[in-house]
Amino acid sequence: MRLQPTNPMNRAIISVLAFEVIVFGLAVPGMLLVDQVRTPVALASVGVAALLAVAGIAGLRRSWGYPVAWLAQIAGVLLGLLTPMMYAVGGLFALIFLGSFVLGRRIETSPNGRVR
Repeated sequence: MRLQPTNPMNRAIISVLAFEVIVFGLAVPGMLLVDQVRTPVALASVGVAALLAVAGIAGLRRSWGYPVAWLAQIAGVLLGLLTPMMYAVGGLFALIFLGSFVLGRRIETSPNGRVR
């Protein structure tokens, strides 16, 4: 489940992943102050999710980038286990990622490279 390296939707997917890194970092104060998650747990979980997103960005033009990017979507939703707001935020980013991916697939399968 990946797009061709020349697909224009790759830029949109890179943008989604980059914004996820920012939002994951902004979730740390919510975890610490609102939900009283221990600091090492919050930093480690957000660090893993952000690292998956950065690795996904780095590997999108290679065969391993998209599976890592999909894992970043799952990790973003799973951050909701530590702070419930991340269920909504991670789910929203996962929907945007999925929508970008589906649109990219439609572009690839379209005979003239345009989506109706």
